Amino acid sequence: MNGPRPVPSYAVVVPTLGRPSLSRCLAALAASPGPRPARVVLVHDRPGGGGTVPGLEIPEVLRPVTVVVPGRARGPAAARNTGAAAAGPVPWIVFLDDDVVPSSTWGEDLARDLATASFDTGAVTARIDVPLPVDRRPTDWERNTAGLATARWITADMAFRREALDASGGFDERFRRAFREDADLALRLLAGGWILAAGTRRTTHPVRPADRWISVRQQAGNADDVLMRRLHGPDWWSRAHAPRGRIPRHLAVTAAGAGALCCAAFGRRAAAAVCAAAWLAGTAEFAFARIAPGPRTREEITRMVLTSAVIPAAATWHRLRGHVVHRGARPRGPARPPSLDPALPDEPLREEVGS
Repeated sequence: MNGPRPVPSYAVVVPTLGRPSLSRCLAALAASPGPRPARVVLVHDRPGGGGTVPGLEIPEVLRPVTVVVPGRARGPAAARNTGAAAAGPVPWIVFLDDDVVPSSTWGEDLARDLATASFDTGAVTARIDVPLPVDRRPTDWERNTAGLATARWITADMAFRREALDASGGFDERFRRAFREDADLALRLLAGGWILAAGTRRTTHPVRPADRWISVRQQAGNADDVLMRRLHGPDWWSRAHAPRGRIPRHLAVTAAGAGALCCAAFGRRAAAAVCAAAWLAGTAEFAFARIAPGPRTREEITRMVLTSAVIPAAATWHRLRGHVVHRGARPRGPARPPSLDPALPDEPLREEVGS
């Protein structure tokens, strides 16, 4: 009779800018029962931060296996590659964000996820919980963060087989932000024949405090979407299960606004009025779509009106910037498992979906 499959050893890699939330993450990791990580690698990626994290108290049970290595300040994709290189010869590497909180049974659940993974499983996802307020409707920023709970592949908590990471070449460091680098790696693994399985462990991702203009800064992700199209083709949205977003509407609203300014500059008042009305209507529709599901407080309405007037132009700018910056981007080859014969044609893409 076959006994239970042994639990493979694993390392935990946490890129960090030294936020206070890192201590809470490590405390939850230390308190969780189950097999301990063989190594915990903290990649301090703050520019000039060096190999220490000021003010960090590492839990006693994790101190013997924890190392802090300096990052290259080139974004989370590069930081994860740095951490993976320092993780040692372990068969699995679990990437955590520094603001997540592993559940009270995380260690035991992870052990089960890894022990039951098939030989051609390249990665095992976690189930992400985003706590929202129970006494009011969530704000736009809170709803945006809540989208992480339904994201198909998210490196807030993702376990990768070392063999799969090596075959893929790791995260693509052309993604400088925490956006799309996880979907890019997932698509390359799937294209090579690896399975991406849904795990059972749960991790909480709290909503971070954010200022009024966070939604405007997030529009930089439109440049990453251009890079995804260069690397994976125009249908990457559907294959990555990513929302299409409002970029066509943003382009139209921005064009109307630019048209109003140009027509006014050339003295064409009637045409300028028509374009201005189109811009105002598009902006009002966008603002209402963001205000309606929210708490509708004075502060939230003011925030939505102001940012809704700026976001279309910001999204358009970053979209155009992406076409310039990534005009020569070339895709990497598929990351095949060593067990697959490269002379054979590609197998159909496969996913395992947990219950």
